[in-house]
Amino acid sequence: MPSVRVTLSLSPSLTLSGLTLSGLPLWAPLPDSAGAPARMHVTSCPVVSVLIIDPSTLPPAAQKILDPAGPPPLKAMASKGLIPGLPPGAILAVVVLLSQGGDANAETAKKTLEKLPPPLINGALALPDLHPGVLDALGPLYASDAAISEKVLLHPAIASETVAAMAALGTEGVCELIATNEERLLATPAIIEKLYLNKNCRMSTADRILELAVRNNIELAIPAFAQAKQAIQGELIAEATEEPSFDDVQFNDASEKAKELRLADGEDTHELNPETGQEEVALKARPLHAIWADMRPAAKIRFLNVATLKQYDKDGKEIGEERYDVKALRMLGVRDANPLVAVAALNTPGVSDTEIVRIAGLRNVAEDVLREIAINREWTRHYMIKFNLVANPRTPFGQASKFVLHLRENDLKSLAKSKEVSGAIQTAAKQQLSRKGK
Repeated sequence: MPSVRVTLSLSPSLTLSGLTLSGLPLWAPLPDSAGAPARMHVTSCPVVSVLIIDPSTLPPAAQKILDPAGPPPLKAMASKGLIPGLPPGAILAVVVLLSQGGDANAETAKKTLEKLPPPLINGALALPDLHPGVLDALGPLYASDAAISEKVLLHPAIASETVAAMAALGTEGVCELIATNEERLLATPAIIEKLYLNKNCRMSTADRILELAVRNNIELAIPAFAQAKQAIQGELIAEATEEPSFDDVQFNDASEKAKELRLADGEDTHELNPETGQEEVALKARPLHAIWADMRPAAKIRFLNVATLKQYDKDGKEIGEERYDVKALRMLGVRDANPLVAVAALNTPGVSDTEIVRIAGLRNVAEDVLREIAINREWTRHYMIKFNLVANPRTPFGQASKFVLHLRENDLKSLAKSKEVSGAIQTAAKQQLSRKGK
């Protein structure tokens, strides 16, 4: 068997119980407190795809280099791509295999792969029988090089997992190349997911591939997919153009303004006007809000997803400088007038109980947001979330009333007298006190 493919697709809420190759465990999650397998958290990491090259399929000279008992000087030269007499494809196969080792040659080989001489890489990519494992190694490394990426993507031996890995890391131009192959996208939805969550992918392109998935009844493993699906339905999807569209420019402008928005502890994107008694956008948030207010719901939902996901480079290292103030963006999102956008903000990665406590007490959010919180069993285990839902006059009575039974005596007495809650909640609080004999 010339190669073995091992793929770990990192998707939201995906639970893995273990994976083996030739009887050996490749990955085993630690159990959580309940004894269930640990859950994976979605990120913008590429699909982890390993296409293992079988050394026995390579020329004898290559096998000699890769033999554990082979001459160390030969391995050292090979890690630099210096292998006289071997064709380009075999040279790269050897370098890839050396890069997957654990010695000093591995680091050298990795650096060699990142800076391959044009004659070597172009010569290898011109070979129709180039091993998929070589393409799998080159694809993510050269996802920022449109010319090399095009050759990798058009190679007949490329694996769909390699395309997905490139989709997660590609520049705008590479994302455009990947998005043109609709047949491949439909066959491997992970590619659509990675493109959609790649901040470099044009907004107009994200619209097209999302609509393609929805039209073909494909469920995507992206945060807030249910809301994104509804938002894109019925929209007029523009054809691809060479130049960025208005939506593309607007999305990028919003991203730049979002980087400037930083709130201190206790600050919010909105503040109460003491004269009118109404909430207004805080001064810090106004530059972003000015753009946000004109964005389409589908664009807002993707913006929230991309901005709140951790970003990684080709080596799997988190790109810290690209991070936004995600709590500020969520507070902006949950106040959106469109319920789809507001609920999507709740479903973005990394939302904390502390944020939900705060959101449950907001008086200017859609009922759908409060209803979404109320039906989430994880969130409503928190006492203050239950209390804030009951005390919030915007919470639908059917949702708020069921939490009255769980409130403390002092809080029930406060609600029974409060003019800030509905009469129905006042009555429910009094009835609960009566049941307790208070």
